[in-house]
Amino acid sequence: MSHPRLSTPEEKLAAAKEESNLPRIVVICGSIRFMAEMNEADLRETTAGKIVVKPVGVVKSPREPCSDPVEAEALKVRLGDLHRAKIRLADEVLVVGDYVGDSTRAEIAYARSLGRPVRFTHPEVDPEA
Repeated sequence: MSHPRLSTPEEKLAAAKEESNLPRIVVICGSIRFMAEMNEADLRETTAGKIVVKPVGVVKSPREPCSDPVEAEALKVRLGDLHRAKIRLADEVLVVGDYVGDSTRAEIAYARSLGRPVRFTHPEVDPEA
């Protein structure tokens, strides 16, 4: 006797997004040093009709809560976890900037492991190129 296959959380999310008729969701990744370029990409993608999510650049800020190195590191970990959740939510990833460091490289690998398409503002920095 065959049992009906249960949907995975990812399949349920995809179905709910389709049922809700949501626009595509793009998550922006890249070094925080490219925040100005990320804001420009956000504007381009938003005016193209997409929902955009991107990282925030508070970890390198001299403002609270990041002035304490221990708190700053804990915040960096929490923001990294949150950014991976954004990648899981997104339909595609846009990598901004002409440099890919270790964190961004890990985000690209994570997105690809989930089957998310990855685009680059500078395709030459694609680790798989």
